[in-house]
Amino acid sequence: MPDVLHANVGPGARGVFTTRVGGTSTGPWGAPGGSRGRNLARHVGDDHAAVERNRQLTEAELGRPLIWMDQCHSARVAVLREAPPRANAGEVDAVVLHGGMSHGAGALVADCVPLLLAATHGRTVAAVHVGRAGLVAGIVAAVLAEFSRLGSPAPTLHASVGPSICGRCYEVPEALQSEVASRVAGVRARTAWGTPSLDIPAGVIAQLSAAGVSHIEHLARCTRTDHRFYSYRRDGRTGRFAGIVIPAGDDTP
Repeated sequence: MPDVLHANVGPGARGVFTTRVGGTSTGPWGAPGGSRGRNLARHVGDDHAAVERNRQLTEAELGRPLIWMDQCHSARVAVLREAPPRANAGEVDAVVLHGGMSHGAGALVADCVPLLLAATHGRTVAAVHVGRAGLVAGIVAAVLAEFSRLGSPAPTLHASVGPSICGRCYEVPEALQSEVASRVAGVRARTAWGTPSLDIPAGVIAQLSAAGVSHIEHLARCTRTDHRFYSYRRDGRTGRFAGIVIPAGDDTP
């Protein structure tokens, strides 16, 4: 795939974080320099045919069909053993695939944190969308609870925290900072220009660590400053890139 970041999600599964590069979208959904972009979201005003082509290109390059979700900044998790209708898991913020499915799962972001998780054996995996509200609501703990219920407790998991807006760029009002920091460890930060901010990836990592996840990778690219990625804070009207996880299946050695 053109210009992706490869995620370390253990010896069994595969994971990638896409970028804006290498698709068919134009305008606000394009790539740097006016080239065509790989927007993977249907809900941001992009041409429907371009989005479908971008999804098809991504699936072809990964060699697997993908399951998406209607993200809603919640702590709701879908656990799937087979593909749902139209390959959409509904209004959730995490998709857990269990049993070595033939599909992969994707989480769409443009500043929020894309979190990929996999059991060591690779047959149980998850793609998670973690925004500020979802982090406070407990989406990370909810996903880890599902892994444990399925026989893969936190210490056996591999996590990759993908590109997102960083604490030096995610400015918020002081009251909101205090509210979130009172509920989530590690998120209080300051912007590069000295105002209150939140470090959402630090909060995700703190929650993973507190739960006992020992294999944690952080691909610390700030979406606001790195123009390879879509950023709502930077551009307003823009596309979405994805964190995608592929489970080990029957075709995996």
